Amino acid sequence: MAHPRFFVEEPLSVDVRIALPAAVAHHARAVLRLRDADPIVLFNGSGGEYHARLAAGAGAGPLHANVVGFDAVEREASLQITLIQAQATSDKIDWVIEKAVEIGLARVIVTAMARSSARLDESRLARRLQHWRALVIAACCQCGRNRLPAILTASSLTVAMAQASDAQLKWMLDPAASDGIAQAPPDDSRVAMAVGPEGGFEADEVQVLAQAGYQAVSLGPRILRTETAGLAAAAACLALNGEYGRPPTPG
Repeated sequence: MAHPRFFVEEPLSVDVRIALPAAVAHHARAVLRLRDADPIVLFNGSGGEYHARLAAGAGAGPLHANVVGFDAVEREASLQITLIQAQATSDKIDWVIEKAVEIGLARVIVTAMARSSARLDESRLARRLQHWRALVIAACCQCGRNRLPAILTASSLTVAMAQASDAQLKWMLDPAASDGIAQAPPDDSRVAMAVGPEGGFEADEVQVLAQAGYQAVSLGPRILRTETAGLAAAAACLALNGEYGRPPTPG
């Protein structure tokens, strides 16, 4: 992971020469100051990563890369965690998404809730999703993941729960809950965690979650912010599962 990593949205294979996308080329050349024959790593989100060398050519023309090898290494988490995150201000959601990728979450669902302090404007939805995808890609480049986590939106908590219906273990984070996170799920389990907005869940939302099988769990005596709670719960769950003592999965 010492070499710069770049995401390219196209099929990759060994012993081919590809033209790097304009944004990738600009970052490699103008920001990182990479030169001809410098080693880089490419990934396209389908798993594994490709080792390549830059082929800069003369002047400011197109930047190419010669793919020289493939490593099927995976750095996905031992648990498939979905975070159902109440809509908050843009900067908070951006932070949640970036850190969720780094921690290893498989999916983030941003949803409106009754007490949400911010609402996602439907007219800006496509632009927000594009922005969040760029955050996911940048975070994957930084942390070494070779698969892009999914970022979804939901118009209501009910819709969000339907999107996470494949979960085998379901939690709603509640500071008043009597139970905590004491036992780790088995490897490869699918876990859904629902986090309320700044004002917390409303009573009918708690009822809907409970009816869908979500267990109320607490993160201890301190009340965490909405942008902190889900990430802390996910990190605790992964730690109990032994995530932080695992090496990457070789190909």
